[in-house]
Amino acid sequence: MGTNFSRVYAAALEGVEARLVEVETDLHVGLHAFNIVGLADKALSEAKERVSSALKNSGVRPPTKENRKIVVNLAPADIKKTGSHYDLAIAVGYLLASQQVKPFQTKDKMFVGELALDGSLRPVNGSLSITRLAAKKKFKFLFVPKVNAAEAAIISGIKIIPLENFTDIIDYLEGNLKIRPQPPTMLDVRGPAPHTDLSEIKGQGNAKRALLIAAAGGHNLLMIGAPGGGKTMLAQALAGILPPLALEELIEATQIYSAAGLLGEEPYIAHRPFRAPHHTASEPAVIGGGSYPRPGEISLAHRGVLFLDELPEFHRDVLESLRQPLESGRVVVARSRSHLNLPARFVLVAAMNPCPCGYQSDDQRRCTCMQFEIHRYQRKVSGPLLDRIDLQIYVPRVELRELRIKNKELSSESEEYRGRVIKARQLQSERFSQLSRRLHTNSELSSKLSDKLIKLTPEAERFIDQVWDRYQLTARGYYRILKVAQTIADLEESPVVKYAHISEAFSYRLRQGLEFQELKGA
Repeated sequence: MGTNFSRVYAAALEGVEARLVEVETDLHVGLHAFNIVGLADKALSEAKERVSSALKNSGVRPPTKENRKIVVNLAPADIKKTGSHYDLAIAVGYLLASQQVKPFQTKDKMFVGELALDGSLRPVNGSLSITRLAAKKKFKFLFVPKVNAAEAAIISGIKIIPLENFTDIIDYLEGNLKIRPQPPTMLDVRGPAPHTDLSEIKGQGNAKRALLIAAAGGHNLLMIGAPGGGKTMLAQALAGILPPLALEELIEATQIYSAAGLLGEEPYIAHRPFRAPHHTASEPAVIGGGSYPRPGEISLAHRGVLFLDELPEFHRDVLESLRQPLESGRVVVARSRSHLNLPARFVLVAAMNPCPCGYQSDDQRRCTCMQFEIHRYQRKVSGPLLDRIDLQIYVPRVELRELRIKNKELSSESEEYRGRVIKARQLQSERFSQLSRRLHTNSELSSKLSDKLIKLTPEAERFIDQVWDRYQLTARGYYRILKVAQTIADLEESPVVKYAHISEAFSYRLRQGLEFQELKGA
């Protein structure tokens, strides 16, 4: 191997995961040229201009002053390379190949960062994913922009070297500067983000009960009712009664937000996410993908809440694309040039009116819709999608006497509910502790595990036998009723599922007071 050759290491970001990339630099005799090969996108092809200016302004000889041909290869060459975070690795590789720094061991070092023209380092997306890859591949050092250092230091087992500019790394590699590795980031798992407190919502006792069950078991919820009944406030309140993120969940959520470039100034996600896309959002925006594939809203809601207001107004292809993630907790985005597997384990909360005008089931206002309009409106939400929503409730108009009831001072209904949710989830965690697969809530149970773990009383079994034929339940509907009933039993700290638990779970499948034609076949 010649002295005008170098190999350093970087990483490619694919969705929320990182893959190892070797950055090979070769200088040889010929007319001046600076080429980057290895399936690079436009932003990466422009790296040669950023690198040249950054090196010149850092006091070293840039590639533009070389009367030689420079080739940078990003291997493996069949992986699409996107973004600007390869700048640092390309610049270091060039310094080694041009012998402007003394040789050093590169096998244990990874370089990630975008170079500004003055040589300073700008932050990049996906630092946490890249750090996890570096630790897995047994790298000892990871060089990152200083802004990304706290995020990268969440992962233990690797030294994170924070850099402010390119001069720092030159001096560090030459032994003229000692940079203290970034100390491990201490994670402060906080309570819920400041959302609506349940005590702010007057009345709606049945809806609050459904929220409690949804939060305790991670079940999906559909609220149907006239405008102004409080459906949006109820959805926002759900995020406030979910338990704090576990360490594993925090890292998963942070990894997604970091890859999407939405982490902001915080090094990690401290609260369970709450996402509420507008009904005009496209399928790639909600599901994920695009020309340069990235996580969609359902992945950004991972381990949190996805709120879809005005459910029938969403595009049909968007709604139907939700079916697979709701079952598996992951979304597979397959494109001609890429294939992504993204996490998407969220609580779906949807809200809709019973008809286009919104007052079909209202006792005080007359519905002005024709029957065919109501039928067409309701059919926008398909039966298979409804079958995947565990809790379907009607949210009625709030009476004036309920609105006039004053809340108790300093009372927090959400805090009380959150305590019950945490207790119920602790029972579930104990029940799942002997399983080889890591589960968090009852909603994640497979049919096989449901049969194994859910214990019914004889009365509960007889009730299931009665409703099976009468209401023509699907197999999916049957197991979802069992899982909701188990969550209700957990809230009551009951070791077995009783008749009352099954009966209440079944009542949520009927969407009290509102029966769509599709539901009769579900």
